[in-house]
Amino acid sequence: MEAANIAHIASLYTSTIIVVGIMLSAAAFGSVLGWGMIASKYLEGITRQPELRSQLTGQMLFTGGLMEAFPMIVLGISMWFIFANPFVGSFNAAIGLG
Repeated sequence: MEAANIAHIASLYTSTIIVVGIMLSAAAFGSVLGWGMIASKYLEGITRQPELRSQLTGQMLFTGGLMEAFPMIVLGISMWFIFANPFVGSFNAAIGLG
């Protein structure tokens, strides 16, 4: 393998790691914003109708669970990009290595 090809593959891995970091931080930021909106609407609902507190609590926890699932899905996709990087395979096929 030539030094130039090794440099290109290292560049692919570096770019992938940077993009994965951006993906994970965006998912975490979105989850935090979602939790903030869920909690604010929950408190707003309790203030308007205190008798619905138990029903609103269940709905808030269910919606919060869905909100927590999104970063975990993004984490799984990110791990796929890190450990089974499809771009490196495509690059190797393009230059005739695999």
